Amino acid sequence: MTMRKQFGTTPSKSDLERYSRSPEWNGKIFLNSELTTTNVTFWSLPKLLYKQFCKKERREPSRRLPISPFNKTEFEQPHVGMKAIWYGHSAILMRIINLNLFIDPMLGPNAAPISPFSVKRFSDNTLNIIDDLPDIDLVLMSHDHYDHLDYSSILKLKLKTKHFYVALGVARHLKGWGIDESKITEFDWWDEKTFGDITITFTPTRHFSGRGLTDNAKSLWGGWTFKTATENIWFSGDGGYGKHFVEVGKRLGPFDFAFMECGQYNELWHLIHMYPEEAVQAAIDANAKKIMPVHWGAFSLAQHSWTEPAERFVAEARSKSMTYCLPMLGEQFDVGFEGIEEWERVV
Repeated sequence: MTMRKQFGTTPSKSDLERYSRSPEWNGKIFLNSELTTTNVTFWSLPKLLYKQFCKKERREPSRRLPISPFNKTEFEQPHVGMKAIWYGHSAILMRIINLNLFIDPMLGPNAAPISPFSVKRFSDNTLNIIDDLPDIDLVLMSHDHYDHLDYSSILKLKLKTKHFYVALGVARHLKGWGIDESKITEFDWWDEKTFGDITITFTPTRHFSGRGLTDNAKSLWGGWTFKTATENIWFSGDGGYGKHFVEVGKRLGPFDFAFMECGQYNELWHLIHMYPEEAVQAAIDANAKKIMPVHWGAFSLAQHSWTEPAERFVAEARSKSMTYCLPMLGEQFDVGFEGIEEWERVV
């Protein structure tokens, strides 16, 4: 039963009718704004799987990564602007104007729960973190891949989350897991809603979606912006490099701070996951002032070493004179956090 639940829910006839009203829907699936393919073939798959599950040297840390314990008193202290905590990969807890937001709250122990070979998290007991968190005003889901949308995490969060903002098509999974439809709002690209005093917009990415063999690209994917009277924050979301970054900057920038997808890349799927150098360039394209690499530090989903995404990101940011930060797992930070000296602590 748990395994079946992990897959989520296939779209119903009424779901498909709703998707058909999206400009990104071609009648069968959602499409990227640019032609996007991968080079993973039937013939390349055995070698790829062998490398993924058998060649693990330097792809995982030599010790379990500690996560700083959550300090509710410190987190809820009055503060001008965003404060945030990164829990590895793309899981980001934020507090903006006294509201608690959680982006892609995947805190489960395994990024491949339906696979015969698990992809274990670098840190232990992360699901227990949810028990210590305050009520969450808003959970935001960028897309439905297992390393972002986690059944076990949602089960723990659903009783303490007031509302969910999700990519178009993701609502069916949440409803199948017992979340009331009235608590879920779906977003197409460029859709905008006001939540409290925060203007939230869903932005395009160059990626894909799906949790099984029959639902590929049957839900949308994207990033999020959070604009207040004092700050503008951007979460880039998963995806390859493309022309959409300039458009995001023109429509919604400049950004005071940007969480940039940076990790789990490979030449075989280069168009759906940026190289670190491209992540920095994407931030420049979108006119971000300060940047932070995410989508690393929790799982090994590609063949690079576990620290390579951040190392290459930092080198490129320095070469382009971009300001960046690298907080430790579980460490609270804000837009003014100085991360250059923090690098050696992270690894």
